[in-house]
Amino acid sequence: MEGTVHKSTGSNYIVKTNNGFVTAKIRGKFRIKGIKATNPVAVGDRVVLIEENNQWIINEIKERRNYLIRRATNLSKQYHIVAANVDQVFVIATLAAPYTTYEFIDRISISAEAYDIPFVIILNKIDLLQKGKEKMLYGQFLENYEKAGIQVIETSVKNNIGIDDVLELFQKKTTLITGHSGVGKSSLIKAIDANLNLKVSTVSDFHKTGKHTTTFAEMFELEHLNANIIDTPGLRAFGIIDFEKENLSHYFKEFQPFLGDCKFPNCRHINEPGCIIKEKLKSGEISTYRYKSYLNLFEEEYNPYRQ
Repeated sequence: MEGTVHKSTGSNYIVKTNNGFVTAKIRGKFRIKGIKATNPVAVGDRVVLIEENNQWIINEIKERRNYLIRRATNLSKQYHIVAANVDQVFVIATLAAPYTTYEFIDRISISAEAYDIPFVIILNKIDLLQKGKEKMLYGQFLENYEKAGIQVIETSVKNNIGIDDVLELFQKKTTLITGHSGVGKSSLIKAIDANLNLKVSTVSDFHKTGKHTTTFAEMFELEHLNANIIDTPGLRAFGIIDFEKENLSHYFKEFQPFLGDCKFPNCRHINEPGCIIKEKLKSGEISTYRYKSYLNLFEEEYNPYRQ
């Protein structure tokens, strides 16, 4: 019997089949095949089940169309599969209560780009960005990602702004939603479908950071949109993995039209003469913030001990 994994709780998996939802366990062989992942089976996986001793067992994982991975926090493993077989990735970001850094967003965006998954930023809580420093950050944010060619949808669940725009993008697709705790993921999902029983997080007044409400990734069906949402735990960091430094520039969308135009074919776009990327940076066509993200990621050591 085949089905799609909707939830993982570590030891058990909730799988939707043509006969409804069943609980299944994983075969031990997936843990000894040299798979360097904390979770060889992920939400979104298509799997084959067999029944043994009145228990459903995941016997096979079908070939994945794509997946999104991050560096695992468990140091004994290499990476964690966030979700598989998704149509698009949405990062929910806020510039106040709490603040989402460019680097966090960019880590996820280049990971999505590397696996050819469309990427959208949902800038939430825009009702908090109408004056002072926040208003300046707001304008900079929109300008920087417009230059990067990345779609930004502005929302406020509190004031019902942008919800219809998000609804339109969800239709007939499986969407992975991620972001820091406290940015309003669960509130946004509930605004889209009030019947979903999700916990809503609050923001710590002391640290101005979100409190975790989701422990495991889970897929929810939106029947009125013929769509699925995969909600993920609030992430504090997103460690990139699985591609070489030399290819990093290929995953910044705004770099792509100019790659190959530099004086040297192996240009790293750092301090080489005749670099077209540096010229576009000086002319303002490429955002300083995004370029700083590129430098930080390029210089970062890719090792299994960094989250």
